[in-house]
Amino acid sequence: MADIQILDGDWDQLGEVASEIRRVVFIEEQQVPWEEEWDGRDGACRHFLALRHDIPLGTARLLPDGHIGRVAVLSEARGLGIGAALMEATIEAARHLGHEQVELAAQTHALDFYERLGFTAYGDEFMDAGIPHRNMRLALR
Repeated sequence: MADIQILDGDWDQLGEVASEIRRVVFIEEQQVPWEEEWDGRDGACRHFLALRHDIPLGTARLLPDGHIGRVAVLSEARGLGIGAALMEATIEAARHLGHEQVELAAQTHALDFYERLGFTAYGDEFMDAGIPHRNMRLALR
């Protein structure tokens, strides 16, 4: 993972590139409706962008309440540690901001990925944008 760089900043700084990654992954690949992807909350979030050899390949966001969301890695970069690097940076930022825990809504196919990072699923499976999800949390203290 030494060749993976994580940038963090606000939507003004990272939004153009992050939105393109999200458009490709969520809207094109997963068929998430445009209006569900663009929820109007990006301006209040801290954003993370993963680059490998200076090429943007993944993104995530941290909401003010400690929820992590919009974790997206381009298909050609999956399996390279991009998602784990993004999550580690996002979790560390939440810890630095004083959050006692982080939560996320994981697509069920990604449950194992988040469990390897220490997250625990809770509650029933639910549908979001036509995709099955489970809520997950990770205690930071």
